[in-house]
Amino acid sequence: MKSKILNFKIPRKLNQVGQIVFTSCMVLLLALQGCINKSKAETKDKPISELSIYNLPSEWTNQNGENLEMKDMNGKVLVMVMIYTSCKAACPRLVADMRNIEQRLPENIKDNVKLVLVSIDPAVDTPERLKSFAKENKMEGNQWVFLRSTEENTREFAAVLAVNYKKISPLDFSHSNIISVFNADGELAYQQEGLGVNSDQTIEKIKEEAQKIN
Repeated sequence: MKSKILNFKIPRKLNQVGQIVFTSCMVLLLALQGCINKSKAETKDKPISELSIYNLPSEWTNQNGENLEMKDMNGKVLVMVMIYTSCKAACPRLVADMRNIEQRLPENIKDNVKLVLVSIDPAVDTPERLKSFAKENKMEGNQWVFLRSTEENTREFAAVLAVNYKKISPLDFSHSNIISVFNADGELAYQQEGLGVNSDQTIEKIKEEAQKIN
């Protein structure tokens, strides 16, 4: 007895239903993609708030000799501290605190964070000196930014961070010990004050703000 090969044909009506379902799915996917693109565009074109440091017109120079403005770091969470490289007292501890914060950040958010050290002694802290200081302190990755500017710009920026500093000798300054966290819009989100203090809350705030970017 020969076996019969059964040949089922999909009804024409069922094919039409499948096409309708497929078309509907494609329309939905395109609509979702449009919403995502719109959201990205809105984020990119979002106006700078009045509380943002990206409003500052001052120009700065980094450790690589490149000129930039604060708004050039728009879209990143900024962890900022003001130091001077010849400091032998408080600054080494602030630098250690910054390194500790960086080391404790999860790898998946590090691309969304910049750690910025701003000099209060621009006369001494040239780009070359800042680059050397970065190398000495093992802070050479792309996440590390060292900045210097004019005395006037530095004073203005210190006022924004509520950092006070004063030259007390030809080589020394007295200054506040504050690490500031700014969100991706350049708005102050948190401040850590003191030396060698517990950084748990600082790190949690950085993580919270960085995760909003993704």
